[in-house]
Amino acid sequence: MNVDPAKLSLSNFLGGESDDPLQPPPSFTNWMQLGAWAVELYEPELLSTADARTTINYAGKPQSVINFCSYNYLGLANHPDVLAAAHEALRTHGLGACGSPMLSGMTDLHRELERRVAKFLNREDAMLFNSGFGGALGTISGLLRKSDVAILDNRSHLSLRDGAILSRCRTEKFEHNDPASLDVALARQKGRRQLVVVEGIYSMDGDFGNLQEVIDVADAHGASVFIDEAHSMLSCGQHGRGAAEHFGVEDRFPLVYGTFSKAFGALGGFVAGSKETLQYLRFYAHPYVYSCALPPVVIAAILKALELGTSQPELRAKLWENAEYFHAQLDKLGFDTGASTTYVMPIVIGDRELMYRLGHELRRRGLWVAPVDYPAVPQNRICFRACVTAKHTRADLDEALNILEDTLVPALLQKQSA
Repeated sequence: MNVDPAKLSLSNFLGGESDDPLQPPPSFTNWMQLGAWAVELYEPELLSTADARTTINYAGKPQSVINFCSYNYLGLANHPDVLAAAHEALRTHGLGACGSPMLSGMTDLHRELERRVAKFLNREDAMLFNSGFGGALGTISGLLRKSDVAILDNRSHLSLRDGAILSRCRTEKFEHNDPASLDVALARQKGRRQLVVVEGIYSMDGDFGNLQEVIDVADAHGASVFIDEAHSMLSCGQHGRGAAEHFGVEDRFPLVYGTFSKAFGALGGFVAGSKETLQYLRFYAHPYVYSCALPPVVIAAILKALELGTSQPELRAKLWENAEYFHAQLDKLGFDTGASTTYVMPIVIGDRELMYRLGHELRRRGLWVAPVDYPAVPQNRICFRACVTAKHTRADLDEALNILEDTLVPALLQKQSA
C-alpha cells in the first residue's frame, strides 16, 4: 500500500488480502511494523496496582507515572476492605465459578449481589455478566429481534452497536445528544418496535447523555429507551445511581445497564429491571447463558465495593472536586476538551503523528494518559483521554498539569501557526 502510514488507520485494513481468513492482511502487518513507535504506547504493562500513582513498563524499564488511564474512579480497586472480602471469599468459595450461571456457576454470593444491586437501583431484579462488553452486547441482542429497530446515539459504545448487529434488527443512528436528529430517525421507522439506546456518560467525549430531551422525543414516538450507565454508575447522583439519578429521570428507564469495571474497581456487568424482563434475558442473552459466571472472589469484592460506594458519599464528592479543578486548569491552559463536563476528559490533539510523538514525551516525563485514535474518535478529534479519580491528590493534579503545559502547549501552538 503506497500511502503515507501516518494517513492510514484501522479502517483501512478490514478487507481480506489473501485466500486464508486466518492470516491478517500483509499490509496491516507492514503498517504495524512501520508504526512500531506508536504501537508501543498500547497494551502497556502495569507493574503495580491501578492507583493514582503507579509503575508501568516503558522502553523496557520500570517507569513511575501519574495514572490518568484508570477507571478506578473511587479508588475501590485497592481498598483494604475490598481486598479483605476477596481473600475471605477465596478461602470459602475457591477461585473460579467453573460453570455457566444457568448450569452450575451460581453461588450464594452471586444471588446476594443480584439482590443488593436490585435494591440499590430500586428495581425488582438484577442479573450479572462476566464482562461489561459482553453484558451490553447480550442485553441488546437478547431483547431485540429482526423486525425491531435500534436507534443509537452515534457515539454509542461498540458493545451496544454490536449487540444490535447480532440481533439482526435494523439500526439507525442519530447525531450525538441531538433530540431533533433522534426525532427524524424515529419518524423514518414508524410502525416498528423501536429501542433508543443512550449512555449516562459517553466514554470518549466525557459528556453526559442528553437524557431528559431524548426521553421526551422517544415518548412522543412511543419508543422505549435503554441506558448504559457504565461510566456513571456509583460515581454520579446523590446516592451513586448514575446519570439518570443525577438528572432525576430514573423512573423513565425500565432497564438500566452498568458495569463493575469502572467505579466498582472489578470486572463484569449487570442489568437491572423487572423480574419478567430479566427472566427472559436469562435465556436469550447469549453471553450470560453460554459463559462462565464471574469468580466468587470477584463477586465478594464487588459486594464490599458496593457497600463502601454507597456508605461513603465523600468518595464521590472528592471525585467531582478533583474533576472540576482539573477541568478549570485545562481550560486556563487553552486545551480543547470538547463537551466534557465529567471526570473523563479528552485533550484533543487532532493529528495522529503529533499525538503519538507527544504520547512518548508524556510517558518519559511520568504522565500516563491514553492515546485515542480513529475510529474510536473522529479523525479531527484524535486525542489523549484523561480519567481523574477520587484518589488523585492536588499535588498529582498540579504535577500532571505542569507536564501537560510544558509538553503539549508548545507543540499545539506550533501546529496552529504552521
